[in-house]
Amino acid sequence: MDFDFALLKPQERYKLLTGLIVPRPIAWVTSLNQDGSVNAAPFSFFNAMGSDPALLVIGVGNHAPARPKDTAANIKRSGVFVVNLVSEALAEAMNITATEFPPEISEVEVAGLQTVPSVHVAVPRLAQAPAGFECRLHTVLEIGRNRMLIGEVLGAFVQDRLVADVAKLHLKTQELGLIGRMGGRGGYVRTTDLFEMPRVSYEEWKREDGQEP
Repeated sequence: MDFDFALLKPQERYKLLTGLIVPRPIAWVTSLNQDGSVNAAPFSFFNAMGSDPALLVIGVGNHAPARPKDTAANIKRSGVFVVNLVSEALAEAMNITATEFPPEISEVEVAGLQTVPSVHVAVPRLAQAPAGFECRLHTVLEIGRNRMLIGEVLGAFVQDRLVADVAKLHLKTQELGLIGRMGGRGGYVRTTDLFEMPRVSYEEWKREDGQEP
């Protein structure tokens, strides 16, 4: 079945995008409100987009009419933010911070989270997060009601217990226990069911395909 996006409403396109592009990693973003308090909010329109320089992109939809969400406004004003990664143990706390609380209520406090100072930016990170990235805003792209925030990664933090070899930058990735977003309003997935498939070089492919003796 084919779906013509030109004939669909934005919410209908959203259903197809989020139902098909799975699993999606979750950026649990901390930013500073105008009064200096910490804002925390999750976004699953998110991924790494390069390593030279290291770039992360977060898609933050606007409130209507064309009013940026607090996270987008905070990042544009301060120029910095932190992407905390979400483990299964933090799923419920993350879900609480997705609630649109009024400005006087702190998502961090309501969710029972603690913050610790970051190394490279003024925005604190979430102490319980297994890992994450401290970022400086590079570019904001506004296309329709979409607001894409491109951040340059200034540094990464990883809990010590999850580092296998500091010198080789080997991590215990499976032990991060991260979760991702699936389709529907409450669909999530674990990242602990892994399989490995080594990449095949052209020379190996030719031998396996019988093109070489």
